Amino acid sequence: MVRCLRTMRVHHGLLFAVCLTLAACVTSPERVGSASAQWHPSPNHGPRKANYVILHHTSSDTLERALATLRNPSAEVSSHYLIDRDGRVLQLVDENQRAWHAGESYWGGHSDMNSASIGIELVNNGREPFAPAQIKALMALLSEIRSRHKIPRANYLGHADVAPGRKTDPSALFPWRQLAMSGFGLWCEPPFETPPDDFDHVFGLAVLGYDVRDPLRAISAYKLHFSPDGGIEMEEADRAMLYCLVKNITISGRE
Repeated sequence: MVRCLRTMRVHHGLLFAVCLTLAACVTSPERVGSASAQWHPSPNHGPRKANYVILHHTSSDTLERALATLRNPSAEVSSHYLIDRDGRVLQLVDENQRAWHAGESYWGGHSDMNSASIGIELVNNGREPFAPAQIKALMALLSEIRSRHKIPRANYLGHADVAPGRKTDPSALFPWRQLAMSGFGLWCEPPFETPPDDFDHVFGLAVLGYDVRDPLRAISAYKLHFSPDGGIEMEEADRAMLYCLVKNITISGRE
């Protein structure tokens, strides 16, 4: 009996050692995201696949205040990344997870943009120019994201684009043209081709992706993105640029 007990103790000890060895070999799944970003996990997320990037400004003055909100379970809001004015990048949610940043939204037939997008928040109160270091960091991050997810050129949007009338971020000071010149978003440079007389700009906005159930809101969001200094009316230059954008989508297609 004593010999049996000793044998059992030896076997149990060997089994325990084997378990420890196996446990040491098991690693947790790697997060999908930027290797240069500081990891500040938020609990507010769920799984999905990304095909869009949506850009926001925080409306808060400090990184700390924005981070506290984006990591607060009761707030139920988050983003995949948060970029400070000095270019520091924080990652809050794995890119393969569904962050809660877009809310009620629509673009090109998608009525739940959280399920199809990566959200990036930029620390900015909405009344200030975006810092050069911040935009430089954003461009580098967008390059990484594009290489990982093959995000189509047309699918880099603002919160206002997908939630017209409800959101106005990023503000009129955001450098959309600069991003588009690097392949992140659509843009057309003048001189523009004159659109046909029968070109319906509301239909054009719908083709681009906007929710046009309220045409005035759609026009406002379009102007904020493509003509922020042009008032609120759809001018001929706005119609001509829209016609150019629609033609680009029609020629290149939308993935």
